[in-house]
Amino acid sequence: MTYPVALAAEDFVPVVLTVTGVCLLGRYAGARHRPGVLLAAALIGAGGLSKAGWKLIVALGGPDLPWLELMLFPLLTAGFGLLAWILTARHDGSAPGWIPPLVIGLPALCAGGAVLAGSTLPLLVSTMVFATLSGVHLILAARRRGDTLAAALFGVQLLGFFVLSPLAARPDQTVALQWVEQLSNTAAQGAFAVAAFRLGRTRQEVSP
Repeated sequence: MTYPVALAAEDFVPVVLTVTGVCLLGRYAGARHRPGVLLAAALIGAGGLSKAGWKLIVALGGPDLPWLELMLFPLLTAGFGLLAWILTARHDGSAPGWIPPLVIGLPALCAGGAVLAGSTLPLLVSTMVFATLSGVHLILAARRRGDTLAAALFGVQLLGFFVLSPLAARPDQTVALQWVEQLSNTAAQGAFAVAAFRLGRTRQEVSP
């Protein structure tokens, strides 16, 4: 389909907000895990930018580069998997015993499904699992710190992920539907960025 340039350009906004939010989580995760959080942000950002970049190239009349669009879910899976690993780490930095098999095994299983299906959509499953683990952890962390607003904002982002990701993966996309999806996603990722800022600030305030 033909994408309006304005629609394609707007697709970059939620990507920037998501990457900003993940980077802000570096304050919550602490100095030990900050490099890993930044790597997770880079992977998530690369996935989002690949899809948005593909759409913008098509909107500007350039060549169709399907490999750019296909990078979305593999990179999101890697980024959210790393983020879930970091967020669930114990105080000594070690991961719970179930995290490494999940973060390594589930994407491998979904990648096998993607090869069999001839589509990257099976990797949406692993992306959603890791995003859910991260989102639930952040909601509980905000509640423990008494920041109910941040907890609610993290909940909005997680709800948006569950509703919008399957919708965006559908092949029968109209321009009007994509505007609704993208603007809703922008609002959800904006909520995430604000919540991540508040959570990092709360950690600084309660630190000795």
